[in-house]
Amino acid sequence: MAEDRLVSIEIDDETLGASGPDAEHERRVAIFDLIEQNSFAVADRDEGPYCLHLSMVERRLAFDVRKEDDSPVHVFGLSMTPFKTVIRDYFMICESYYDAIRSATPHQIEAIDMARRGIHNEGSELLAARLEGKVTVDFDTSRRLFTLICALHSGQVRSQVR
Repeated sequence: MAEDRLVSIEIDDETLGASGPDAEHERRVAIFDLIEQNSFAVADRDEGPYCLHLSMVERRLAFDVRKEDDSPVHVFGLSMTPFKTVIRDYFMICESYYDAIRSATPHQIEAIDMARRGIHNEGSELLAARLEGKVTVDFDTSRRLFTLICALHSGQVRSQVR
């Protein structure tokens, strides 16, 4: 296995936003999928595989990257401001999707799901760009990390959406 990968991911329960069963399921699946397959290379470091601790600190997303023995490798924060619109839009379309699953036609569900994936891709691309110079990730890793960022940010965004 390549060394430029994540072997564990922890999300700070203190900053994890309140979410429903659908969001919880997506978060668990994203973590499982990330552990199974990912590409995560810390810039100018060759110390992998890595453990990632995600949290929100003063409205910034904190990436605490560590070695398997829990020794620190790199800690950095990302402003959530550039993600504000895409995360809000993502939560709005997710709510529409979950509502549609319960009552819409398969054609309507498919249309909403395509929009949901498009917004998710937009957030993933933004994340990869914001990580540039700090961490290099492939597209699938970025998608799953974006899902986890949404889980951390869900409490703040959901209160603004409603």
